[in-house]
Amino acid sequence: MQVSLLYFDEESPAAQRLAAAVGIEAMRMERHRFPDEELCLRLPDAELPECLVVYRSLNRPNDKLVELMLLARHARERGVRRLVLVAPYLAYMRQDIAFRPGELVSQRLVGGFLAELFDALITVDPHLHRIERLEQAVPLRQAVALSAAPALAEAIAERRRDALLLGPDAESAQWVESAARATGLAYGVCTKQRHGDREVEIALPELALAGRRVVLLDDIASSGRTLAQAARRVLAAGAAGVDVAVTHALFAGDALSVIRQAGVEEVWSTDSIPHQSNAVLLAPALATALNNVMAEHWHHSQV
Repeated sequence: MQVSLLYFDEESPAAQRLAAAVGIEAMRMERHRFPDEELCLRLPDAELPECLVVYRSLNRPNDKLVELMLLARHARERGVRRLVLVAPYLAYMRQDIAFRPGELVSQRLVGGFLAELFDALITVDPHLHRIERLEQAVPLRQAVALSAAPALAEAIAERRRDALLLGPDAESAQWVESAARATGLAYGVCTKQRHGDREVEIALPELALAGRRVVLLDDIASSGRTLAQAARRVLAAGAAGVDVAVTHALFAGDALSVIRQAGVEEVWSTDSIPHQSNAVLLAPALATALNNVMAEHWHHSQV
């Protein structure tokens, strides 16, 4: 089956690294915004393949979800038989229950929307804290969730040989444990009580932090308030220094400056979202997953 990868300008480096790793053609998608905020998309002149891989990380997701709807439906009309979405960051996964009466559970709704458009999905560290498997949120037979924790841990170990890995809340426990297992680094987990989108209270674990280099490790950095408070607590406990490592560098608004002002020295992230802190490239892991998805589909189609 002929396969090509389609990407947008702002994700060109990461998308082209993935295409090169898999050995498939990378095609650029043109995007124009009209004065009234409507979007105009234009495919390359080349004939579309039977299988189209769409690379689109879903930070700042609202326009991108409309793009995916337009693109997927047009591709089907053009004869594309199979659509695979590679979305290193998967949006709307954190609203996984109705926290107040009447709230819409966007994890299930957006997951169902993507499942209607695509035949397979590959993502990295999606927020699945109340469910066990990605396909429970995105009902596809091929819904693949990778973890960047081991790769981030390796990057940390190269830079901070004796670091103590610290998760900022109980939800990060399994993820931080996975990172620690990959490198043998010591680890601990804080507890967090949230009082709104930007109000959090952090309690440190009962560990000796004095004189230690601590790396706060999390899947998502959004407002930065949780990481900032954890950093202040760690430094107040006598840590020699504190750094931050995250999979998804959302860093909304002033988040990065808030983290820096709290005393954080270095910030490292994967390239799931283009950012100045990108230190870990996901192309090797994504390429393996994409090859497996295509091989599994080929096997099922032959049975």
